[in-house]
Amino acid sequence: MPEKTDWEAKVQGLLKAELKKRGVTYAQLVEKLSEVGVHETEPNIRNKLARGKFTAVFLIQCLEAIGCQSLRLSD
Repeated sequence: MPEKTDWEAKVQGLLKAELKKRGVTYAQLVEKLSEVGVHETEPNIRNKLARGKFTAVFLIQCLEAIGCQSLRLSD
């Protein structure tokens, strides 16, 4: 199995951090995504975040669904 690249790890950490900051669980993310017309299952979301491989579209959908208005990419 190929190792996760630095970019994949960065994107994975970014989304996980935003979820944690807002106290959003994967189950809640499924509900919030559904409210904006995106239909995902909890296991599918868990797998995407564990792999760190998902599209920019999925990232933006998640960020919009949880109410993220802006991102800070570095400290």
